[in-house]
Amino acid sequence: MISPQIESAIPPATIRLISRNERRRLTVAALLFMGVFTSAAFAEVSLPNVFSDHMVLQRRQANRVWGKASPGEKIVVTIGAQSHAATAGADGAWQVTLSPMEAGSTPAKLVAKGPTTEVAVDDVLVGEVWIVSGQSNMAASLNGTYDSDLEIAAANHPEIRMMTYPSVGAQTPTWTHPNARWVVSTPQAARSFSAVGYIFARQIHESLGVPVGIINNAWAGSRAEAWVPRKYFDGRENLLPIVARFDGFAKELAEFKAKASLSPAEQAKVRTLSTDVNGDDRPANAWNGIVASHAGYGIRGVLWYQGEGNTPRGHQHRELFPLLIESWRKEWGQGDFPFYWVQLPGNAAEKPEPGDSDWAELRESQTMTMAKVPYTGQAVTIDLGEDGNLHPKNKKDIGLRLARIALARDYEVKIPFQSAVYRSMRVEGGKAILSFETANGNLRVLNSPAVVRGFAIAGEDKRFVWADATINRDGTIAVSNPKVPNPVAVRYGWADNSAANVYDNARLPLTPFRTDDWPAKTAGVLVH
Repeated sequence: MISPQIESAIPPATIRLISRNERRRLTVAALLFMGVFTSAAFAEVSLPNVFSDHMVLQRRQANRVWGKASPGEKIVVTIGAQSHAATAGADGAWQVTLSPMEAGSTPAKLVAKGPTTEVAVDDVLVGEVWIVSGQSNMAASLNGTYDSDLEIAAANHPEIRMMTYPSVGAQTPTWTHPNARWVVSTPQAARSFSAVGYIFARQIHESLGVPVGIINNAWAGSRAEAWVPRKYFDGRENLLPIVARFDGFAKELAEFKAKASLSPAEQAKVRTLSTDVNGDDRPANAWNGIVASHAGYGIRGVLWYQGEGNTPRGHQHRELFPLLIESWRKEWGQGDFPFYWVQLPGNAAEKPEPGDSDWAELRESQTMTMAKVPYTGQAVTIDLGEDGNLHPKNKKDIGLRLARIALARDYEVKIPFQSAVYRSMRVEGGKAILSFETANGNLRVLNSPAVVRGFAIAGEDKRFVWADATINRDGTIAVSNPKVPNPVAVRYGWADNSAANVYDNARLPLTPFRTDDWPAKTAGVLVH
C-alpha cells in the first residue's frame, strides 16, 4: 500500500488515475519515475558508520551524536532513559549531545528518529574508547605477531570491540565509511585486529573491568603530514614545501586529464600521479579520507605508532609532530585529550661504529614533543626492534607499555610507566658522569655479565667512538674511553638499531638521547 505520507505528496488528479489494485502494486520507484513528488519526501535519517551495532560510548563524559536528515526535520535521539532533540539545518546536518553515562555491560539501544524514518543501533556499551592510529606497525594484525596463537585462542572478550577503517585518501572530508563496522572480540574476529590496539584494550579491560572500544584508523606507509588538516600548514615555512610538492602533482594530473588523448607513456604518468595525489603521503589525505568521518566521537585518547615514513626528515618532525597532535585536539573539540605514542624501535643491522642516524633524530623529535605538548606520553621501544625487519613482531610489549602509561596517567593505577630520561652531564677525571630522571629505581642491565652497551663518546673534534659505561650506586652512569681524555658529548642508543641495554626496575628501557646539540643529519631536509 502507498503510505499516507507518500499519498499526501501526490496530486489528487494523479491519484484518481490509479485504480485500487494498481495502488497496491505501485512502487515508490514508479512514482519517482512519474515525477509526482520530490526527492525530499524520501530523505531518511542517517548516521555515520561510527554509530553502528556493537559500538562503545565513552563513559563519564558528554558524547556527541550526529547525522543527516531533510532540512528542517526534527530528530529525536534516545538511549536508555535519555532523550535529546535537534532540528536538521539547511544542509541536513544535525547533532545532539548525550549526558554522561557510567560504564556498564548491559547493552543499550540508541535510536535516532525522524518524522517518518529512524535508525536503531543495537548492543551499545559504555566504557573506555581509544583511537589507535599511525602506519603499518599500528595496523599490523594480531595474527602476525609472536604468540599470536595463544592470544587468539584467548580472545573471547565480548566487552572488547574494535572498528577498523579503510585506507582512503581525499582532499575533502569523507562523511562516512559504510563498510566499516564495530566488531566484537572473538578468536575468529581478533585475528585481524590491530595487535597493539588489541593488547592495549585487553589490559585496560582486565585492569578496570569496563568495556573497551578501539577505533583503528591506521594507514600502512602513511606519513605524518597526511594526518594533518590542510589549513594547519598555512604560514609554516618548514612544512609548506610538502604541500607545494603535492599541489604540483595535482596540477600536473589535471593537465593530463584535460587532454583528449594520451600516449602510453602519458597514461603511465597519470597512474603515477594519481597514486601520489590520492595516496598516504599527501598532506591532509588521511585526515580527510579517514579521520574526518569520526572526528568528534567521544574518546578517552589517542595511541600513535608512526614515524618510519618521516625518518628522512627527522629534524622537521620537531615541528610536524606537535602540530599533528594540536590539530587533532582542535578539530575533535574535546580539549587536550591524552595522546601517547610509540617511540620507533630499532631498525636494520647494527653498525660497527657510532655515527649519525636519521632514525635517532626522529626518535629525538618524538621525545622533545613530550616537553612541548601537554598530556602526552611515550613508550620507549629501542629494545624491541629486529634486524632487517621494519615490522617487528613483538607487539605485546608495545601494547603493554602503552597500557602502563594510560593506567597510570588516566586511571590512577599506581604502576611505573615512564622510561628514564637524560637530565645532565658533568666531566670528572676524563669521565662523563650522566644523571637521569627516573621514578622506577636505579638503572640496570638485564644481561649477565652486566656489560653496559649503547654509549658513544666524543671530544671537541665531534668524532664519536664506543665507550665503556658503568652504572654507579647513586644512579648516575660514568662513560669514558681512553681515546677521548676530554669528553664533550655522549650519545646513547643513537643509531638506526642500537645495542642499548639499560633498563629501570620496571624493565622499561632508558630513553635514547644525546647530550650535544650539534647539527642534525636531517636538518634542512624538508621534502623527500
